[in-house]
Amino acid sequence: MSFRPLPAAWRPHAERNLPRYTSYPTAVAFETAVGEWEARDWLAATRADQAISAYVHVPFCKRLCWYCGCNTSVFHEYDRVRAFFQTLMLEVDLWADAIGPHAGAAHLHFGGGSPNALSPDDFRKLVRHMTARFALRPGAEIAAELDPGLLSEAFIDAVGEAGVTRVSLGVQTFDPVVQAKVNRIQPFEMVAAANERLRKSGVSAINFDLMYGLPGQTPENVAASTEAAVTLRPDRVAVFGYAHVPWMKKHQVMIKEADLADGDGRWAQAEAADEALRAAGYVRIGLDHYALPDDPLTIAAASGRLRRNFQGYTDDPAPVLVPIGPSSIGRFAEGFVQNAAATHDWGRKVEAGRLPLARRLAVTAEDDLRAAVIERLMCDLAVDVGEVCRAHGFADATLDGSIVAAGRLQADGLCVVAGRTIRIPAEAHRVMRVVAACFDARLPIAKSRHARAV
Repeated sequence: MSFRPLPAAWRPHAERNLPRYTSYPTAVAFETAVGEWEARDWLAATRADQAISAYVHVPFCKRLCWYCGCNTSVFHEYDRVRAFFQTLMLEVDLWADAIGPHAGAAHLHFGGGSPNALSPDDFRKLVRHMTARFALRPGAEIAAELDPGLLSEAFIDAVGEAGVTRVSLGVQTFDPVVQAKVNRIQPFEMVAAANERLRKSGVSAINFDLMYGLPGQTPENVAASTEAAVTLRPDRVAVFGYAHVPWMKKHQVMIKEADLADGDGRWAQAEAADEALRAAGYVRIGLDHYALPDDPLTIAAASGRLRRNFQGYTDDPAPVLVPIGPSSIGRFAEGFVQNAAATHDWGRKVEAGRLPLARRLAVTAEDDLRAAVIERLMCDLAVDVGEVCRAHGFADATLDGSIVAAGRLQADGLCVVAGRTIRIPAEAHRVMRVVAACFDARLPIAKSRHARAV
């Protein structure tokens, strides 16, 4: 196989550890929350004409995948999950009671962990409870990230009955050798059967998550997995790079560093996936997403309405994100909040009738300005910085220092700067975070807290 190699001038940039910029400021800037009244004020300030979204984090899995970087744990008896579910229902009520009048929920997203760690009946109850308490809007999206290897027919039936409209399946790879090296066995036939059953249950859109940089992966087996995946015609495909951080995620010590590709190898693997997806008719979107031409994400990208939040690329325009479950992050006009990550800490606060907050960050007008520029770079690969400054009530020259920093990347071909307009060439999309980082006033941040740019 022949792929465009990682340009030598880009190698130092590709090896930088940088935020994924699903928010700005990023979560590492959050501060300890003292009390809940600030967050309650932010909630109460929600406007009656604003739609809201909610993210639910289920911190349980039925198996531990060694590559995982999520906040999760493996359970052996359902009693533990049942107790969590009962507390989760109480938390839904706490947020619903505290938020001001709003225009209903446009998006409910269930992630983890694995939401299919819940029993089918409990998942159904949770979705229906949230639908009622947050006044789900007509045509709203209900999305769930599911583990296809442990997806029962009963749970698929519950997904359909609950009205889930979009499911993301964590495929990662179809290569059996790689699956064994990361403790995630799920043959192609298993994923294909789950995909078919989900469609028949009424789920109208299915996403696949694929990965590169896993132990034992090569451009050839990444291409083979991608080509197999597209035969099932998922509506969207995300291709994520594995972040090896065993000092943060202890179970990753099960992965041998000798089995991991170097920077050039990772680049070639990502190129292999990109080539296979585009050859199959998928449109590349932003950093790492692909979608069919008629998918809402593709349409949003073409019309300049693409957004980026903690769930990645989205067409969800809601300005308010309500966090539910341990470690969930919420967003309000005034700032960010994050729930306690440890399930027992989160549970104690909820059961005491308190919002289970652990961290928060009030944002400044300049934070919002920088966030807008970074989002447009990450979504559109282009931004008129002066225009964004004016739209936020700042002088055109406010971010000229950051533009100068971006200009230094021109010689290496990472971007093109013309006046106050910055454009990232399509071939440099994989290193777009390097350009976005020029507008991050909070760098440098500890290397260990972020993944490599490629």
